[in-house]
Amino acid sequence: MGKRVAIVGAGVSGLASIKCCLEEGLEPTCFERSDDLGGLWRFTEDVEEGRASLYNSVVSNSSKEMSCYSDFPFPEDYPNFLPNALFLEYLRMYANRFDLLKCIQFKTKVCSVTKRPDFATSGQWEVVTLHEGKQNSATFDAVMVCTGYLTNPSLPLDSFPGINTFKGQYFHSRQYKHPDIFKDKRVLVVGMGNSGTDIAVEASHLAKKVFLSTSGGSWVISRIFDSGYPTDMVIMTRFQNRFINMLPTPIVSWLIAKKMNSWFNHENYGVIPEDRVTLREPVLNDELPGRIITGKVFIRPSIKEVKENSVIFNNTPNEEPIDIIVFATGYTFAFPFLEESVVKVEDGQASLYKYIFPAHLQKPTLAVIGLIKPQGSTIPIVETQARWVVQVFKGRSLLPPSSVMIKEVNERKQNKHNGFGVCFCKALQSDYIPYIDDLLASINAKPNLFSMLLTDPLLALTVFFGPCTPFQFRLTGTGKWEGARRAIMTQWDRTLNVTKTRIVQNSPSAFESVLKLFGFLALLVAVFLVFL
Repeated sequence: MGKRVAIVGAGVSGLASIKCCLEEGLEPTCFERSDDLGGLWRFTEDVEEGRASLYNSVVSNSSKEMSCYSDFPFPEDYPNFLPNALFLEYLRMYANRFDLLKCIQFKTKVCSVTKRPDFATSGQWEVVTLHEGKQNSATFDAVMVCTGYLTNPSLPLDSFPGINTFKGQYFHSRQYKHPDIFKDKRVLVVGMGNSGTDIAVEASHLAKKVFLSTSGGSWVISRIFDSGYPTDMVIMTRFQNRFINMLPTPIVSWLIAKKMNSWFNHENYGVIPEDRVTLREPVLNDELPGRIITGKVFIRPSIKEVKENSVIFNNTPNEEPIDIIVFATGYTFAFPFLEESVVKVEDGQASLYKYIFPAHLQKPTLAVIGLIKPQGSTIPIVETQARWVVQVFKGRSLLPPSSVMIKEVNERKQNKHNGFGVCFCKALQSDYIPYIDDLLASINAKPNLFSMLLTDPLLALTVFFGPCTPFQFRLTGTGKWEGARRAIMTQWDRTLNVTKTRIVQNSPSAFESVLKLFGFLALLVAVFLVFL
């Protein structure tokens, strides 16, 4: 009989965790407080307590090739960036393909997860749940927490003097669903993250006037890169990651600024980040500069004072009449069903080894999946975390002593930078490729590029210079997928086929052929310098 594993939440992390447990002979039971799977990606008209909420128009920020489960590509006819309804349909297909629904108990809230009296020897947990008014208790050998970090809105009203006198409507972006409420209104959106920018742009199509308030600015990028390719497929490569991490941070920051400003000059549009050394998450929005230049969205600094029917911004003397304020001020996270002695949250951080395991536990039988903000897609990250976690639960992958883990956690909290590569501004942010490779190495699944170059040079070059798609994480070792190579070699076909809906005959010129030859020679030189 396999170990019993309790999984909290049936979103993208929970589904991956169920599958990983089943593959290793564990017995997962997933508790989902709502009546369906999907987590963040399931749109509902009402905001549900304890579950992430999205607005109706949400589209994925990562392209389909970069954001799929590593052994389950999106259907070929799906667009490169997916509306939330299609993303949810993909999750349903994944659950059905791997028979995951049998492990999920819907409409079941986890009330508490506590150590058993004999935890020091057994590592077991007592899980108390509530289903249709009836409380149940069961013992599990391990627990995987997959609740995410977008459920508790941060609404620091004390930071906005006079807000209590405001006679208009104000709410957190978590409450936003449709743009109709903005029709003919004067709207202020506070916070220039992805949600705030999306809402401001959406409101600008109906509202009388829209202001977007930002205290620190942000880089803004489009989902579409040069020549129309998906941005993440172009920039998220092993070659670029290795190259960037070899450069001093000031040079990296300069290169990032140069590329970001090649679309539009951020300073001229009032959105340039004040801190251009440490990198906060860029805003992905295809419309913002167009809405600014046509006078549909006005960028403003932080709020100085809120009055009954207006707002005064810092460094601006005039009052701006406002009807609706939307606070896109982010989220905090907590684990109300866990004792603080198990996972303690301080200053937006938790003491988790590799962002996963509580460093001080006597037995590594509780893991938090998805409490990380990678500079890349979430699904490959959480899936890789789950793959490693089940190997730890099985005893095949061993954690270092607690003292070593605690030291690493404390060093990460200090967020010290070595002076090379990208400098992240928050401890939860992580460099996507090195982080995944680190976890893959623990389960002997990290691609060996040198060995691959000798046995399959075409694949090696594609893996190194091409987009770091999740299929790379299934080429070898634990969890190897036989379809991984083919998925990698056909990734651009799936990307371009959905946009090439009109066939055009085009014969390449002799000049283009010469350029391609020089490009190939340059590629060979790069390979020689990197691998030899």
